[in-house]
Parts: sequence; structure tokens; C-alpha cells
Amino acid sequence: MEVNGYKIGPGANLSGANLSGVHLSGANLIFANLSGANLSGANLSGADLWRAVLTSAKLERANLTGANLTGANLSGANLSGVHLSGANLLGADLSGADLSGVHLSGVHLSDVNLSGVNLLGVDLSGVHLSGAKLRGQNLSGADLSGADLLGADLLGADLREADLREADLREADLREADLRGAKLSGAKLSGAKLSGARMPDGRIHD
Repeated sequence: MEVNGYKIGPGANLSGANLSGVHLSGANLIFANLSGANLSGANLSGADLWRAVLTSAKLERANLTGANLTGANLSGANLSGVHLSGANLLGADLSGADLSGVHLSGVHLSDVNLSGVNLLGVDLSGVHLSGAKLRGQNLSGADLSGADLLGADLLGADLREADLREADLREADLREADLRGAKLSGAKLSGAKLSGARMPDGRIHD
């Protein structure tokens, strides 16, 4: 398969390629190198990007609906306004990525590295974040209702006024997290580490 003079396929070297607005729906791009590529506005719905490298790639307004991004390296990528509904990002590296304006509700983000990601204003309700690395994240006011945070690393996270109703926080590391004003009704907290956490009522957990 060739698009704009670029060969598209497993392991393809598309580093720095200009693929803005191209149609790559269902494309097989496993292990492909797309670092620094311009994919803004591209249609990658249903594409297989398993363990692909998308470091610093431009993906603004791209359609990644249903895409397989398992283990993909998206560190530093610009994902603002990207459509990720139904996408699988299991174990992906999103450290330092721009997720502004992205709807993550229902997206699989288990074991994802989200360190350094600005998640303010991002809809995280019902998101699968089990085992996710969210240490020190600013999640104040975030909607995490019904989210799967089983075993997530939330050490020192800012969760003030966050909506955590019905969230699964079992085995999560919430040490030194700020939970003042957070809504926790129905949340599962068995096995969660809470030492030093500031609880919704302001008290510090032993």
C-alpha cells in the first residue's frame, strides 16, 4: 500500500512523513516508526498501531476510533481534538502528550504512562485506568465517576473536588493524595494505600 509516495505497512519507516488528512482506515502499521510524522486530520479508524512509535507526532483532529494502540509510544505527541472512542491504548506511553479536548470516556488506558500529561478538563468518566501511572497528576475537579482505577499509581495526586463516585480504587496507591471535597460515594477502596492522604473532610489519613 502506498499513500502520498510513502509505503504503508508493518514496520514501515514513516518518521517525519507528511500524512496530513490521508485515509488510513484499517491500515496495518504494527511496529511502524511514525515519530515526528504529521497525521493531523488523518483517518486511522480501526488501524493497527500495535507498538508503533509515534513520539512527537502531530495527530490533531485525527480519527483513531477503534484503533489498536496497544504498547504504542505516543510520548510528546499532539493528540488535541483526536477521536479515540473505542481505541485500545493498553500499556501505551502517553507521557508528556497533549490530550486537550480529547474525549477519553470508555477508552482502555490500563497500564498507560500518563506522567506529565495535562488532564484538566478531560472527560475520564468510565475510563479503564487500571494500573495507570498518574503519580502527582492534577486531577482536581475531574470526572472519574465509574472509572476503573484498580491498582493505579495516584501517589501525591491532586484529586480535590474530583468525582470518584462508583470508581474502582481497589489496591490503588493514594498515599499523600489530596482528596479534599472529592465525591467517593460507592467507590471501592479495599486494599487502597491511603497513608498521608488528605481525605474529603480535610483530615489526614494515618
